[in-house]
Amino acid sequence: MSSRDVLESVTALASYNVLLQVLFRALTFVLNAFTLRFLSREVIGVVNVRLTLLYSTVVFLSREAFRRACLSGSAQQNWRQVVNLLWLTVPLGVLWSVLLGAVWLWLLESPDPDAIPHYPAAVALFALAAVQELLAEPLWVLAQAHMFVRLKVVAESLSIVAKCGLTVALVVCVPRWGLYIFSAAQLVYTGGLLLCYTLYFARFLRSRDADRKPFPFRRLGELLPARVDGEPVLNGRLARLTWSFFKQSFLKQILTEGERYVMTFLNVLDFGDQGVYDIVNNLGSLVARFLFLPIEESFYIFFAKVLERGKTARQQRQEDVAVAADVLECLLKLVLLIGLIITVFGHAYSHLALDIYGGSLLSSGTAPGPTLLRCYCGYVLLLAVNGVTECFTFAAMSKEEVDR
Repeated sequence: MSSRDVLESVTALASYNVLLQVLFRALTFVLNAFTLRFLSREVIGVVNVRLTLLYSTVVFLSREAFRRACLSGSAQQNWRQVVNLLWLTVPLGVLWSVLLGAVWLWLLESPDPDAIPHYPAAVALFALAAVQELLAEPLWVLAQAHMFVRLKVVAESLSIVAKCGLTVALVVCVPRWGLYIFSAAQLVYTGGLLLCYTLYFARFLRSRDADRKPFPFRRLGELLPARVDGEPVLNGRLARLTWSFFKQSFLKQILTEGERYVMTFLNVLDFGDQGVYDIVNNLGSLVARFLFLPIEESFYIFFAKVLERGKTARQQRQEDVAVAADVLECLLKLVLLIGLIITVFGHAYSHLALDIYGGSLLSSGTAPGPTLLRCYCGYVLLLAVNGVTECFTFAAMSKEEVDR
């Protein structure tokens, strides 16, 4: 696949990802507004901050390094060894689930069981949901590497709709279940992802499209870990690169979810204020999640496919280098323009936006919502530049440069 073809596929993937993020955030906002009418702010705070933090930490630490390493130079990969390496995310996820679950249960302050019941069971179920999602990781990487651009959108859209539908139904019918409602919905979401990816690949491998791609596997059973005679189980170079990204992923996770860790471990806000903060934070991060995150995820694949990791610009094909440079320049101009617009208008209209969205609960009172949103608008400008430059550098750097 030429660099121009890769660029076309990645552009389509980025567009689909933007639509997916819009769907996800819109449903999340509507769901938050709906559940606040039936459940307390404290329950929303525990779910959206503490339990979601557990889930995202397990998933991120278990798979982020593998994704970045295995999507690098995917055209030259030995996919048997790549799949074997990707299956290590599952036992790693189990390990993180046990360790972090113990921290969430016994080291952190537990909510009042009368006001927020079923907290221990919810911790276990959210950890289980994280492990369930990791079971689809080899299929996710194969889909991204081979540019199945619609699969991710369809799978996540169906799973999100199922999750929100179940949440609404349970909130209306059995609100007394409390945290069980969100735990069941999270399990449905991750189970839906796994089911969609499995069904798609089962159908795809039986079709003629698998021969035309060409796809490295012929049967669904070949996607399970296995050993080929005469070959090592894992690619040593890829495993070392994964370890380099893994060491770095700790710092990135702390920076990404820093405010949630502060609220969770230092108890600077009660659960009700955490729920309000999470709503304001989600509103402030709309553009980052709608536009910047899909662009970063999609164009990391582009740069990883077009550029050869660890080689200087002179050592690579000059046509590919020129295309990558042009794409990087255009992306930086685009995100800077978006970031500047958000910074200017967001600072002026933060109070009005919060008043329209959440009423006086967010725009006035003890929680400094408008000030927080104004600060976030300036932060969006930094996110704009950081995301694009990060996806480029991590796709081009050698293992030694990643370590440094």
